[in-house]
Amino acid sequence: MRLAVVGLGAMGAGMARRLLESGFPLTVHNRTAAKADPLRQAGARWAPQPRDAARDSDVVLLSLADESAVEQTLFERMVPALKPGTIVVDTTTVSAAYAAEAAERLSAHGVRRVELCLIGNPAMAAQGQLRLFAAGDQRDVAEVEHVLTAIGGELRYLGPPGMACTMKLAFNLLLGVQTVALAEAVALGVRAGLDRTMLINAITGSAFCSPALAFRATFMRDGIYEPAAFRARLMAKDLRLAVADADAGGLDLPVCSRAVERLDEVVAAGRGDEDSAVVVETAMAS
Repeated sequence: MRLAVVGLGAMGAGMARRLLESGFPLTVHNRTAAKADPLRQAGARWAPQPRDAARDSDVVLLSLADESAVEQTLFERMVPALKPGTIVVDTTTVSAAYAAEAAERLSAHGVRRVELCLIGNPAMAAQGQLRLFAAGDQRDVAEVEHVLTAIGGELRYLGPPGMACTMKLAFNLLLGVQTVALAEAVALGVRAGLDRTMLINAITGSAFCSPALAFRATFMRDGIYEPAAFRARLMAKDLRLAVADADAGGLDLPVCSRAVERLDEVVAAGRGDEDSAVVVETAMAS
């Protein structure tokens, strides 16, 4: 089975590395070609254009930033080159409505779509330790199960298109709100005179801290936010999608909405490409 990975950000590059190490013939493409150099040196074939990755692949794994990137990369550039029967495994976090629409549009071209929610960080992706939640036709998920289990230690099937994206938004809502809450807790303590490092260490050593929060706390304690594990602008985007999906279903998410505002302050300050933990800096400055 010939695979392609399109989108070599932190997560995409980690998954591509893992697939190569698992023995899959792999083609890679990224808008910034230099990001593919380590993978090319490890044996991956470089595709200069998205259509080049699409043309020769049985399975195409997408790891893109947002719905706009999916439109431009997948539908405008790749779909004309995808052969009927190709399975697109889309790990991009989009709205549930867009996910369902994308599946229908691909089906009209004879292309199948497996929607994949990734839980974990770039290091876990490279080690094949992601938790995976899949949606789409269950037969399609089963057909690529050996690919998916190469990048994840756990795989669960959720149901029709949109379900994996909803799961991802639920996880990211919780992560985003916790990150903003930690930032505000640190800002409160430091403003009152507590030592920043001592405070963060006390929080991470307590029962109040989750593993995900401890990971973000490391960025805040060190004051170093690059390379980003989860860019602030992407977290803001995901939380905004969660609010919009909730609104469409008649549900109000006031805590999530306020977290979006905090993250938007980070983006407005020109720090959107840094890790989302940088929200502590804008919280302390407010």
